[in-house]
Formats: sequence, C-alpha cells, structure tokens
Amino acid sequence: QVQLVESGGGLVQAGGSLRLSCAASGRTIRNYNMGWFRQAPEKEREWLAAIDWSGGNTYYADSVKGRFTISRDNAKNTVYLQMNSLKSEDTAVYYCAADGLYLSQGNTYRAWGQGTQVTVSS
Repeated sequence: QVQLVESGGGLVQAGGSLRLSCAASGRTIRNYNMGWFRQAPEKEREWLAAIDWSGGNTYYADSVKGRFTISRDNAKNTVYLQMNSLKSEDTAVYYCAADGLYLSQGNTYRAWGQGTQVTVSS
C-alpha cells in the first residue's frame, strides 16, 4: 500500500502562490494516476486536478484551470500542485490521492494523504 504525505501548505495573501508536494512511500507511483482534491469547511470534497501515470495528460477543474498546474516526478515518487493567483475561496485542506480509476472521482482512488491546510487571506 502506498502512503502519501502532503506538504507545502500555509498562509498566503490573495494573488500569491504556493507549491504543494505529495511524497509517496511504500510503493512506486509511476504506474498510478494521481489527483489533487480539496475540502473547505462545510463543503464537499472538490476535485482539482489529475495527471495520468505517464505524466503526458493533465486535467483540471474549471475552478482552477489556468491558475493551478499539476506535475509529477516519478524518480522522486512525488506529485506537485503549483498554485498561482490564489483567491480567498481557495482556502481549504488539500489532499493528494493515488491510483484513481476515474480521475475526477475521488471514490475511485485507492490511497489518500492526510492533507495540508492552505489559507488565503484577502
């Protein structure tokens, strides 16, 4: 079973940037589709972005398209989420997930990290 640990969250002003990392251990993720999700207080979990196992295809929710970029470094067993032009509504706990069958559907992923808090001040 792969274990995932997110890092890179924190407090940032609106318009700023953060880069989240998701480090995997226990198993290589090179064959896994990977995704990023977030959940704000009293809101449902929201899919943000996904990258297929090859890294050749990326997908984004409309809410983050053009602002967020997902990438992966299989040699480091790590997936990233670069977040630019952050808004107050981006405040949430951000999670990475591994081995998704349907990339935008969280319930098809087999492993999840514990999450990292992102707070955007306006």
